[in-house]
Amino acid sequence: DLLACETIPCLAEAEALCRLLSEYPTVPAWLSFACCDGAHVCHGETLAACVAAADVPNVVAVGVNCTPPRYVEPLLRSVAGTTDKLLLTYPNSGEQWDAAAKCWLPGTGVTAFAAPARLWYAAGARLIGGCCRTTPADVADMARVLRSGRDER
Repeated sequence: DLLACETIPCLAEAEALCRLLSEYPTVPAWLSFACCDGAHVCHGETLAACVAAADVPNVVAVGVNCTPPRYVEPLLRSVAGTTDKLLLTYPNSGEQWDAAAKCWLPGTGVTAFAAPARLWYAAGARLIGGCCRTTPADVADMARVLRSGRDER
């Protein structure tokens, strides 16, 4: 079992979660952040600052979710080597929402996740999946490509 704390928008929330987790030291958890660009969580702090705050024993993995795929590789690279936690990512489709029309804008999302998934793996992610508006087929494509490219030693 694992507690997935996800779509965290700010450093203060990560710090609060880590304080709470310290009261339950036998409960493993991951912290996953929602990001607005290639370096920052949605509130504006750097992902690196948030990952540093997650340096508590029962947090076993950190990363990003519900974030456009184009930002994932630079985000992962910004924290690779700064933590001994597993890195994870499960981005959204990257589509843009038109609030006035209340619809997703066609042609604004990623059409294939396989190639980006290789980049995310190369950037250090070891837990890779999909979030909002990704499909089981997207996740299957990522798994297929990652399995085929892995060194089977």
